[in-house]
Amino acid sequence: MVVKNLHVRGTWFAFPPLKTNAPLVVNANAVRKAYRTSKRPAYVFNRDSVRLGVQNVLFCLALKQQPINVGLIGFGFAGRTFHAPVIRAVPGLQLTTILQRKGNDAANAYPDVRIVRTLEELLAFDSVQLVVIATPNVSHFDLARQCLLARFHVVIDKPFATTYAEAAELVALAEKCGRLLSVYHSRRFDGDFKTVRNLVASEALGRIVLYESHYDRYRPQLRAGAWREQAGAGNGVWFDLGPHLIDQALALFRSPEAVSADVRIERDGAAVDDAFDVTLLYPRLRVQLRGTMLASKPAPHFLIHGTKGCYVKYGLDPQENALKRGELPGGSAWGKEPQEAWGTLSRMEVDELTEQAIPTEPGDYRGYYENVRDAILGKVALAVTPQGALSVMRVLELAQQSSLERRVIQYT
Repeated sequence: MVVKNLHVRGTWFAFPPLKTNAPLVVNANAVRKAYRTSKRPAYVFNRDSVRLGVQNVLFCLALKQQPINVGLIGFGFAGRTFHAPVIRAVPGLQLTTILQRKGNDAANAYPDVRIVRTLEELLAFDSVQLVVIATPNVSHFDLARQCLLARFHVVIDKPFATTYAEAAELVALAEKCGRLLSVYHSRRFDGDFKTVRNLVASEALGRIVLYESHYDRYRPQLRAGAWREQAGAGNGVWFDLGPHLIDQALALFRSPEAVSADVRIERDGAAVDDAFDVTLLYPRLRVQLRGTMLASKPAPHFLIHGTKGCYVKYGLDPQENALKRGELPGGSAWGKEPQEAWGTLSRMEVDELTEQAIPTEPGDYRGYYENVRDAILGKVALAVTPQGALSVMRVLELAQQSSLERRVIQYT
């Protein structure tokens, strides 16, 4: 095969004829000339779009594989911040379609992507292979069901659904349709959690006896009109932040024996829960998951005690703030924390306490979508499996039951 021109991310790239196994060199002047003379819709030429587009082409040429076309449903905070830019940054994935029912935010942000207003329009495109659902929680089940029935692979933003029963029905449907189904538990790819996972696996702390993870924020004022703060199934901070913490805990320690929880309202005038203290009980381990909107001075994000020492880590992974600023994943500095943000490992060495700063591994949410890409291509096993996501849903519901009934609930 000989390549003369490439259409990447809405821009035409012109090259001398070359074979696919030859080095691909991008000539900036040729690219600009091709862009200026193209009759395609105007597209803002920028370095990041070119870098990501050419990276995608190189990946697909190297594997002799067409990119997997992705449709994104929803362009609210989750869709525009955590999904669209990450999908764009993953070689082998092509964001081709965004469903935004009203408004022009998606069209302005991604003028090279097709914008549709209805699910029927999106499902009509046979070229789309993977659909990502980033909509209010109550809509997850119905949208995912329709996409699976239309024979699309599906990724759902957390939480999986509003009930365990809904999630289980989707798992069964995905198996029947022979399609990939996963939940966007991206926090497995936080740098601090990757660091924790390695510390636990290496037994640097010995046998873990207490694992504590916090999501502490300070938002005393309610957000008018925010659907997450309105009464309704799947709303509230437990279904918003709880899935992150549960998924991380289960990835480390698997399913617990029992659950004890206090899911509550702390802020004046709140309509749904905005704080939680949840304990997962294991034979010789306690996992404590905590969150609040009234922590003016946050507790450690991770506090882990073991028979050989303790690990304490403050602060959250830097990727979220970078994405909020409009930065695109990539480059050597992506997901890296400054040294002053590293966690501390404390151990007793010959009756003397020693403390050591542990470098935080770089986080990278692209890892989630890279795994989904490779699982669709049949190259690797899916990291966030439907059964794993079902376990998260089970803990979510058991915690609600425990809090309501004020008792410990066995995990079944």
